[in-house]
Amino acid sequence: MQRIAIIIPAYNEEKRIGPTLESYTSFFDSIEKKGELKYTLLVVVNNSKDKTIDIVKAFAKKNKHIQYLDLIRGGKGYATIEGFKKALKGDYDGIGFVDADSSTPPQAYLDLINALPGWDGVIASRWMKGSTVKTPQTFFRRILSRGFNILNRGILFLHFTDTQCGAKIFTPASLVKIIPHLGLTQWSFDIEVLFKLKQAGFKVREIPTIWEDQKNSRLNVLKVPFQMFTSIVRLRLLNSPFNFIVRAYDVMPEALKIHHRL
Repeated sequence: MQRIAIIIPAYNEEKRIGPTLESYTSFFDSIEKKGELKYTLLVVVNNSKDKTIDIVKAFAKKNKHIQYLDLIRGGKGYATIEGFKKALKGDYDGIGFVDADSSTPPQAYLDLINALPGWDGVIASRWMKGSTVKTPQTFFRRILSRGFNILNRGILFLHFTDTQCGAKIFTPASLVKIIPHLGLTQWSFDIEVLFKLKQAGFKVREIPTIWEDQKNSRLNVLKVPFQMFTSIVRLRLLNSPFNFIVRAYDVMPEALKIHHRL
């Protein structure tokens, strides 16, 4: 029987974390009762200013499968890495993460779990044949996603159709290897994980998924494209003979830097 830990990074998610925990626990409780797997949901609340942590604590009291961390520092990447570290202290066959907004339903996450044996990681794709996207993305978000994919292929040589879908799972052995080398956060976190896995020789599979866009998205359409681009450039430079450029930039006075850290 597989033992799985699913990390849910949550920043100001008081409106969405409750329904997500309700759907995931209801679904995976039924799967566990069948003797198919054992699961843990690890919610990592990071620098939230709303009632997210109170909601999570209330759910944790009712369901033993829910654990949580309450962090002062923010950032999806940082929160997920801290979740990885905690989960690695347990005895799990797979450790993954999913967005707090339920864009990926629990049955789609189970597909990732079932596909993991024989691989070092499995990621969900909204763009592969066989995927079901229930809520069509806006034209801008589609362009943004496809453009980001082109950059990943051209600069980082990551030949996946969708690096940004927020549903992924990995073996503990692969995470132990790459965690010491993870350092970027926010929009570059997913690609940094995949890039480091590729560098270390791990094999990651991509499968079709079910996905539905949720309300209350905090995507900043003005900042995100620039943040994504500079994150990819930074990652590529840090892993090249030209890494001195980034290191020199990092020690520059703050007043001389561009708005988003390269």
